[in-house]
Amino acid sequence: MNQHKEQEVQALTLAEQGHFWVNIERRALDGASVACGQMFVQYQIPAQQRHPHPIVMVHGGGGQGLDYLGTPDGRPGWATWFLRQGYAVYVVDRPGHGRSPLHPDAMGAMTPLPSYEMISALFTAPAPAAWPQAAQASQWPGSGVPGDPALDQLMAGMGPMLADLKLSQSLMQSAGAALLDRIGPAILLTHSMGGPFGWLVADVRPELVKAIVAVEPLGPVFDEFAPGIGRLEWGLTAVPMQFDPPAVHPSELRTERRTAPGPGQVDCLLQAEPARLLPNLKDLPILVVTAEASLFAPFNHGAADFLLQAGAAAEHLRLEQVGIYGNGHMMMAEKNSDQIAQEIGRWLERCE
Repeated sequence: MNQHKEQEVQALTLAEQGHFWVNIERRALDGASVACGQMFVQYQIPAQQRHPHPIVMVHGGGGQGLDYLGTPDGRPGWATWFLRQGYAVYVVDRPGHGRSPLHPDAMGAMTPLPSYEMISALFTAPAPAAWPQAAQASQWPGSGVPGDPALDQLMAGMGPMLADLKLSQSLMQSAGAALLDRIGPAILLTHSMGGPFGWLVADVRPELVKAIVAVEPLGPVFDEFAPGIGRLEWGLTAVPMQFDPPAVHPSELRTERRTAPGPGQVDCLLQAEPARLLPNLKDLPILVVTAEASLFAPFNHGAADFLLQAGAAAEHLRLEQVGIYGNGHMMMAEKNSDQIAQEIGRWLERCE
């Protein structure tokens, strides 16, 4: 394993570090009380804090906050990269993941464990014809198939998810709001199934969300990513958001299909015009980041288009358009993860 010995790294001096939980619910179970719905938060604050707002890093799918703490081949992760740029960093384990324990007696049914075969096929070693861009994948730090030590490291941290997508998103909204109530205004950096965290927290705490970096957020818009996980019936979320004019039922959001913007991409569903706005995301700086070879590459443009249509100040960064090639969905774990972080950092500085 590469333990980052090939270069000397300047010592990182912290002013403070620690952890806490938010959104702790006491629930009656078998004549006693148990904790559930909680979200674990780990934080580090650099001694030289050079940016006004901290970054809250939110993991995807069956992962946990450690997705940002280091890479599967032993290099520092995005949390350390942004700390070195002078950001305070808060890394969360969403409710039901990692150090925010999931037990079906307290929170409801959970999905099966993710398998090596599924993760390899989707994220680390896709078949060249699996989707139009899959053959370009080149940045996973190993073979990406069972037997790869880097894949072992990724799989060891993956677990089941809540089977109820609406409950999962409701919990991330309440937990995210509780976190910002405690720490104040922040930037939200989300990934994949953690993408709705950004939209939903901004919807209930618009004054506390200063920008969102959505790394391949859950999609496609108005659809489901895979059979059985639940539909995004409110566009980007499975649970309601505040629209203007108001919508009390998802059927009120009329849709139309927009033609794909380029080769290897697919048509996407958007709101039919005139589109309802998302008033709590109005003019909010949002960056949607899409990797060249990801399974999200064919449809991720729909998220940026939906946000623009709803009044957000959204931009879509396709990595290959800025000379970053070969990445898949787990880009923060791949060989050129620092290069991607640098691109995100440039955008954030323009937002300050």
